[in-house]
Order: sequence, then structure tokens, then C-alpha cells
Amino acid sequence: MTKKMGRGASAWRTFCWHYFFLLWSLTDAQTRYSIPEELKQGSVVGNIAKDLGLSLTDIFDRKLRVAAEAGKQFFTVDSGKGELVVNDRIDRETLCGQSASCVLPLQVVTENPLQLHRIEVEIRDINDNSPVFVTQQHDLEIAESTVTGVRFPLGTAQDPDSGINSVKSYSLSKSECFSLKMKEFPGGLQAPELVLDKMLDREKKGVHELLLTALDGGNPVKRGIMKILVTVLDINDNIPVFTKPSYNLTVPENSVSGTVLVKVEATDADEGANGDVEYAFAQHTPQSLLSLFNVNSDTGEVSLAGLLDYELSPVYDLRITAKDKGVPKMEGHCRVQVNIEDINDNVPEILLTSTPNPVREDALKGTVVALIRVSDLDAGDNAKVVLKLPVGSPFSLKPSFSNNYALVTSGSLDRERFPFYNVEITATDSGSPPLSSKKTIIVSVSDVNDNPPVFSQPSYNVYLKENGVPGSILYSVSASDLDFGENAKVSYSILDSKVQDVSVSSYVYINSENGSIYSMHSFDYEKLKVFQIMVQAKDQGSPSLSSNATVHVFILDQNDNAPAVIYPSSAGLGSLSLQRMPRTAKAGYLVTKVTAVDADSGHNAWISYKVAEATDASLFSVNQYTGEVRTKRAVAEQDDSSQRLLIEIRDDGEPVQSATVTVSILLEDGLHEPIQDIRHKAAESGVKTGRLALYLILSLASVSVLSLVTFLILAVKCVKSSAGSASCCVRRSDCDDYKNPNRNLQIQLNTDGPIKYVEVLGGDMMSQSQSFRSCMSPMSEYSDFTLIKPSSTSDFKEVISVLDASLPDSTWTFESQQVRK
Repeated sequence: MTKKMGRGASAWRTFCWHYFFLLWSLTDAQTRYSIPEELKQGSVVGNIAKDLGLSLTDIFDRKLRVAAEAGKQFFTVDSGKGELVVNDRIDRETLCGQSASCVLPLQVVTENPLQLHRIEVEIRDINDNSPVFVTQQHDLEIAESTVTGVRFPLGTAQDPDSGINSVKSYSLSKSECFSLKMKEFPGGLQAPELVLDKMLDREKKGVHELLLTALDGGNPVKRGIMKILVTVLDINDNIPVFTKPSYNLTVPENSVSGTVLVKVEATDADEGANGDVEYAFAQHTPQSLLSLFNVNSDTGEVSLAGLLDYELSPVYDLRITAKDKGVPKMEGHCRVQVNIEDINDNVPEILLTSTPNPVREDALKGTVVALIRVSDLDAGDNAKVVLKLPVGSPFSLKPSFSNNYALVTSGSLDRERFPFYNVEITATDSGSPPLSSKKTIIVSVSDVNDNPPVFSQPSYNVYLKENGVPGSILYSVSASDLDFGENAKVSYSILDSKVQDVSVSSYVYINSENGSIYSMHSFDYEKLKVFQIMVQAKDQGSPSLSSNATVHVFILDQNDNAPAVIYPSSAGLGSLSLQRMPRTAKAGYLVTKVTAVDADSGHNAWISYKVAEATDASLFSVNQYTGEVRTKRAVAEQDDSSQRLLIEIRDDGEPVQSATVTVSILLEDGLHEPIQDIRHKAAESGVKTGRLALYLILSLASVSVLSLVTFLILAVKCVKSSAGSASCCVRRSDCDDYKNPNRNLQIQLNTDGPIKYVEVLGGDMMSQSQSFRSCMSPMSEYSDFTLIKPSSTSDFKEVISVLDASLPDSTWTFESQQVRK
């Protein structure tokens, strides 16, 4: 079968041959197979999985494959059996020419972990090509006077096969005048020559037709035939002779067209036309050489007609003839070997052997990211390539074998800063001037859960009105996570804590997806003023990370409590309070004092008093702030002895809450007469009442002494704690009968002895931390008793009980008016 190989095929063959030779010289194969060329597609080369020690499951899991090469993909891996099979037609002559050895280096890649295996497949030659002569006919003109023994070069046959399958011998058809001899050239090259064995006689035979047969060494033997046509000429008995039988020169491959390479010279001993010499290429010169070189027929100058390319062919062998103009023409022959000097005209090429896999951001140093290979079609130093990465890159290149490298991690990665890296690899050869190329490899960084969720602020303050609707939203917290995917999905929860000895989860709940906090029920400011919620944001990573934030919930007071009347007590009398006063009372006389408290706070607890109805509006008035009921004028004789006052108590809230109390006043003459009569009768009774009086005197003396000692102790403590202050504090815990440590009782004394005011303070830490303390009303110049903001009506009643326990059977003095318990 005849094959014609163009310039492209020759270039590919040369490239593959040099690549193989370089690879073979640097490394030893780990696994090697040998197959004949021209195998059918799908033919099995060998079980590569078994030879590499891989199981059938590893073939799929580790993605066993043949790395892509430049050009055709001749082999592939059967993923079911792990066999290396032929994928495309393999022509050894195209790949390796007539090289003695033809080995295809393959790069087999496995992943998880990423590994590169070098496989070599030897392509054995088969005798699939016949020898072919450049021309089908070779014409010779030989003078009849030519002496025997003269040799005439013949064209050599070309056989793309190699080794024993290439041209091995030549044979000549039977002739009485000619025989065939082989001429040896340096390097072991042989060429057939036609030898004249017997003088020619044109008159006997003017034309000799011979057949030159080229035989290869294959089995079966293939042959090529060229016809030799010898024309016998009349005498021209001297042939041109070259001054040198061969020329050897070196030419740079970047030489321009028209450059004179060498000048050959031949002389002929004949005279006249028989001695004039013309130069030309030999008949069998291939067209590829004729397109690259010219020879001046007159001067013998050999020049360039095209562009040289070392990578296509490093050496050219030219055959030049010198013919005289005699009849018959005589010719001489010489050989010109043109060696091409490589010029650095090819840029290094960076090829990816494997696709880069995403690398974890916590990957250890030395983790393989990708496999690459670099090639340069030049030779010598021009083909020596150095790879570089940008300064500061967290990657480095680790040499493997030949011109293969592994891209590995060399520093820490952070996906939150750089989710991917554009790794720019620069390949520079050692030529002069050096040539370089760049290739960018995109390396994706996979996320690792290394960032906890972060709240928008470390703590939140929420202000919530009391009596809100259960299920309403209190606040929405938010947290963000710098990670990606599941590692960045945040869920919210409330950490368990106690609010008034009750789990906080019974007060609020949180939407785990958006962080919205909802109330479970309405809140009462009078019971709960502030509490904390510890919210946790947790991502979905493995292991998951979390962070906490505190939500401070402040309950805002609403005016939801009406004033409660503490004094005068109406127990047993409904809303009616009975008071007595003498008719001798003057203007400004203190009849009684109405005292009320409001459980609310701030403006909602500010209380004012006013007379809503009165039997005689001109006789009595009530102080707006203190609730003191006094006479506006002196009592007249015509005034009714029974007076009625309806007093309204209002707070300052919105909407206004109010309460009323009715005070009945009896005007009496001689209000103290009954006491004087009792004392008179007691004096007369003498012995009968003596024992009772003694007991009474002893009881009063004991109580008086006890009260005096108590007030003295309190006064000493107050003087020590606050110099010049007339106030002192008595904690209820100091009383033997007091069992609640969360309330404080504060008593302030006038300098002249009577109680100035009594204050009950809430004892829970939240109330104290807010330090709320508001006065119910400003002090009146007539007031000796003021109640300062009890937290509830019950607190004031506790004050009464404390006074009862401390001063049994005693009276509380408010200026000149005596009020019994």
C-alpha cells in the first residue's frame, strides 16, 4: 500500500519522535505494553486496572482515565473492566517514522487521591507499506565509449516501515551489460548504483530497458519497481568531476528566502560544449526539497527558496548533478547535507493533565490540586522550560517526572476572603531571547465551617408595653455567617434561663428561621419590670458553631390600676368613713387625712384629691396633693352637726383612673367630756380600780420605754450614716416578726418626735436596679405623715401591721389630732 506523507504528517512524526526520545531518556516506564500497529478500534491492549493494583470499584470511584494529549486520543479505558483499549487508528509510520523504536507514553490519572501513572505502549511495526521510488522511471544517457566499471547512481526506494520491514535489498533485471552494486555512505546509508560491466555498442543496441526492484524484509515480502531507461550515446568520454564529493553545512532555521547556502563546483576535462557544465538537482529529488532549495545552473550556488523549520526536519540531504553539454551528455554527482540550527521560535506550551478539583480551605500543605505538563518544540537550551507562580500565591509547583508537575498547596486558604484563585503559571524557556507563555488555572476553594454566626449587635434593648396581646412579636434578632451553603444557614433558639423562678420559655418563643421573638402571654408591669432572653444562633455546619446575644426586655407601665384608698379604712362600713370633730374647731383644723396609693408608675401613679360633693362646700376643703381634710373656716352654731364629704382620688394616667371615698363628720360639743368623767369615776372608785390602773400604768411605761429605746437606736444609726440628716431606715428584716426580706420599711421622724413619713420600697433586684422612687405628693407644711410610693396596697397594709407589732395599744400622732387604730 502506497502512502504519501505531507509536511504536516512529517512534522507530527518528528514531534512525537522527539517527545518520546526525551521522555524515554529521562524516566523509566512503570508499566509497558507492546502492540502491533493498525489494531482495530476497541482492541484490548491490557488490563491497566489490574496492573496498577486497582479493583473494579476503584475504576469508577477514582475515575481511572487516560489524560488528554495534544492531537489524537489513541487509547481509552473501559470503565467496566479496567482494560486499556484502542480508541483510534494507530499508524506507526505517522507517529515515529522509521525510528527503530516507537513508544507512546501515556499519562493515566486517578483521583481521590489525585495520582499520575506513566504507561508506555510500544507500537510494533507491521509490513503494511511497500517500497516506493520517487520516480517511476530513471533515464540514463551513457556514451558508448564509457569504460566498464563506471557507476551510475540510482534513486533509492523509500519504505515508511521500520526495521526488518523497511527496504533491505535491491535487484536488477537480467542484463549482459549492467549489474547492480550498493554504495555505502556515512551513517550506514546505502544507495543502489548501476555498474557498466560491458562496453556498450550503440549500433547493436541503442536503448537498454532495465527494472530495478526494491525488496523489504517483511513477511510476506513487499516490493517496489522502477524502470531504468539507458540510452546509448555517442562518445563524450569525460564526465564532470566535483571538487568535493560531499558538502556538510549548518544553516539557522530563521534564514530568509534567497540566502545562498553553498556553492558547489565541478570541472570537465573536455573542451568546448563537452566541457561546459550545468548544475541541477538529481532526478529523484523529492518535491518537498525542490520547494525549499534552488541551485543556480550556471554558478552552482545552492540557495533557499522557502522557510526552514527545525521542528519539521533538522537535516536535509540534497543530491546535485553536474552535466556537460557534450553529445552524449556526461554528468557528475555530489551530495550536500544541510543541517538546520534550531532557533528559539516556539513558545512553551502549558497543558492541563487533569482538571483542577475544588480544594478545602483547611487543606494541608502539599495537597495536590492539579497535574500539568509543559512542552517546547525547540531543542537544546531552547526547550528547557522554567515554571513560575506569582509571588505570594498559596500554591507551588512540585516536579514529577520529565516535564510534568503537580500544583500543590503551600499556604493557608480562606474561602471567605478568596472563594477561588486564578493561578497564573508562567513558562519561560532558556533560549536567547527567552520566550514565555502564561496559563491561568481557576482553583475553587470549598467551604469549611470555620466561622460562627455573628449577631448584628451583642445585646438588644426591647421596650414592651404591659398588657400586650399574647402572640405579638417583641423583636427580631439577626445573625450572619461568613461561611457558605449549609455552613451559613443559621437557626435561632432561646437558651434556658429563669425569670421569677419560671423558665423563660414560658414567657416567649422564637422563630428558629428568622429570629423573630414572640410573647407567650401579656405582661404586667406591676409584677415584672424587666427580664433577659439569651438567644443562640447556630449554623448547620459539622461540627456546628454558635454565638449568643442578650435581649433585655423592659416592660413599660400602662395606666391599668385605679388609686386604692388606704386611709381612712372603710372596713366594715362600706365606702363610708366616720370622723368626729369639736364645734370649737377653728379654720385650718385637720379633720382627717385621706391616703391612697396607685400600683402604677411614673405619671400614672401621681395622685390628686378633690371634693366631689359636700354637705357644706364652704366648711371643708381637701389638699390636692396630701389628701388632708381641713376646715376652711370656724364652725358656726348654725352648721349641721352631721357633715358628708365625697372625695374623688384621680391619677395622672391616660386614660384617667379614679376612686372615691365618703367621709362623714360629726360636729360635737364637749368632745373630751367622756374622758374626764371616766377619770373622775376612776378616782372615786379607789380600791376597785387601783389594780387595773396599776396594770395600765405599767403597760404604758413599758411601751414608752421600748419606743424610746427603739427611736434612739434608729436616730443613732441615721446620724452615723448621714450626718445632719433627720432620716433613718429600718429594714423589716430587723423585726423579729418580719419574714419577707424583699421589702424595706423606711420611717422618717420629725425633730419633735412624731412620724414624718413611712416608705415601703420594692425589694426585687430589678426594681432596685432601676432605682425608681417617686413621691406621691409634695410635703405640706401641715403634714406630719406622708406615704411614699408603696409598690401595692398590700405593702402599705404591711406597714400598718409592722407599726401594730411595734407599738401595740398606742396612738399615732399627727400634729394635735389623735387618731386611734
